[in-house]
Amino acid sequence: MRIDIITVLPELLESPFSHSIMKRAKDKGLLEVYTHNLRDYTPYKQAQVDDYQFGGGAGMVMMPEPLALAIEHLQNERKYDEVIYMTPDGQLFEQKTANSLSMKENLIIICGHYKGIDDRIREHFVTMEISIGDYVLSGGELAAAVVVDTVGRLLPGVLNDETSALFDSFQDGMLAPPVYTRPADFRGWKIPDILLCGDPKKIDDWRYEQSLKRTEQRRPGLLDE
Repeated sequence: MRIDIITVLPELLESPFSHSIMKRAKDKGLLEVYTHNLRDYTPYKQAQVDDYQFGGGAGMVMMPEPLALAIEHLQNERKYDEVIYMTPDGQLFEQKTANSLSMKENLIIICGHYKGIDDRIREHFVTMEISIGDYVLSGGELAAAVVVDTVGRLLPGVLNDETSALFDSFQDGMLAPPVYTRPADFRGWKIPDILLCGDPKKIDDWRYEQSLKRTEQRRPGLLDE
């Protein structure tokens, strides 16, 4: 998979993809992530990429021309499955969306700033708009990193145990059950006896019951869905 990220602050995205699972995915050649500085595509003086909004009002708006030139430059090189804009008013990012995106081959992600991007870019170029929550960040870079991480770890071969992602929270519409590791008795706090029974069927049944119980307590709306 290849992901191209258009941003005015590419340095913000250096660390998230240089460590841990994302670094492993890149080293294995399973994931390519490229950042593109929007200022490299602007025809305006002093690398301008934003301007005052028509009609007045506080806050600057990212201009259409630099974004259009950046997107068209990438699209001239390859076909993209989605052009994604990170925005607070986009569809809420969920595991099922990540699962769907992990099946794609090439993605463009646009990171907004200021009051957002000129709406004509959204109308004519953007194919998917994503929000990672009902709050506003200073820019779309951190949100883009969340999407890349969530999608990237689903790619076959990225995780050492490919079945691990299948049992994450939300994959089956419920939260994951509690987990434990050694020692079995820590400060007198013991793990549930069922986990030491050696019967995989009983353990699976217990985990399902615990997953259901935790979902009912913490996120009952998931069960309604």
